[in-house]
Amino acid sequence: MKITNANILNHGWLLLVLLATASVGHSADDAGLGHDYRTFHADGHITYGDIADSYHADLVMYLAGNQFMVMEDLIRDFQRKNPDIGSIYVETIPPGQILKQQLLKQGQINGQDTAQNPDLFASVNLGHLKKLRKQGLMSDYMIYTHNKLELMVAQGNPKGIKGPEDLARDDLVQSHPNPLTEGIFKFYGAQMLKDLGLYDKVTGGAKCKSCWAVKDRTWFTSRHHRETPQRIEQGKADVGIVWTTEVVYGKQSGRKIEGVTIPAPYNQQERVAYAIGPLNKGRNDKHARRFLQYLATDDAQGIYAKHGFIKATPEELKVRPIPD
Repeated sequence: MKITNANILNHGWLLLVLLATASVGHSADDAGLGHDYRTFHADGHITYGDIADSYHADLVMYLAGNQFMVMEDLIRDFQRKNPDIGSIYVETIPPGQILKQQLLKQGQINGQDTAQNPDLFASVNLGHLKKLRKQGLMSDYMIYTHNKLELMVAQGNPKGIKGPEDLARDDLVQSHPNPLTEGIFKFYGAQMLKDLGLYDKVTGGAKCKSCWAVKDRTWFTSRHHRETPQRIEQGKADVGIVWTTEVVYGKQSGRKIEGVTIPAPYNQQERVAYAIGPLNKGRNDKHARRFLQYLATDDAQGIYAKHGFIKATPEELKVRPIPD
């Protein structure tokens, strides 16, 4: 190849892109898992995978993973309104995993210790917060948004999937959240399948993660919001139970997926409520309380709605004691 200034510039730019990708630990193989641990800095830049920031950031939040797509808009807006909060560490992984492996006992991520005392914890299951209350770890909470189930399929819906009843079909390879750590399936997807009389057929009664629940037919993910769209795009799966917001995000991102609506009551929209509260031993309670106040604003609710979530009511947005 002839060496020219243009070639040098082009290859230099390519090298920078490759280095930037490597620095955040994002690849097709790991489905972007490094992006589940982000530190937002007041000067506008974001760092990925700095687990130690869970001990040092000015505000630390462990949140149900399926709202990962909201965080950049939400945290940027909050920081503009609260410029004195210089760094915000946000973890977005399955809340059951957070509860069991990080809050109730010392856990590690990628071989690194992670703080047991984030300032805020959020889950799609109020029961998680009730367990923390019984342990004396949390006292207050509020409901701040809602969601519902949908089926994710490949662009153009090549298998002609019409609704959740089609999950009984033998010609479909399915990719669903695991029932061990992902609340979307444990509390909602499993109930939908039971209501449809399809639970045993789809799951084979298996309870595992990153495994074939039914060999070559139903895969249980580790983190469905990363893995299911990837598996569908790669032709490894035909359909998966996800949140409506994940279909919205995928389409906005140009991914080759689309959604198939699940009608009420099977979509669980009357039950799905996101609960958040401060940890009693968090390092930055004042910052945590400011973030809760922010979540109740029209701006924050509008950001969630932009990403496909359902706004909470004014009454739900009031901080109150966690019930028994």
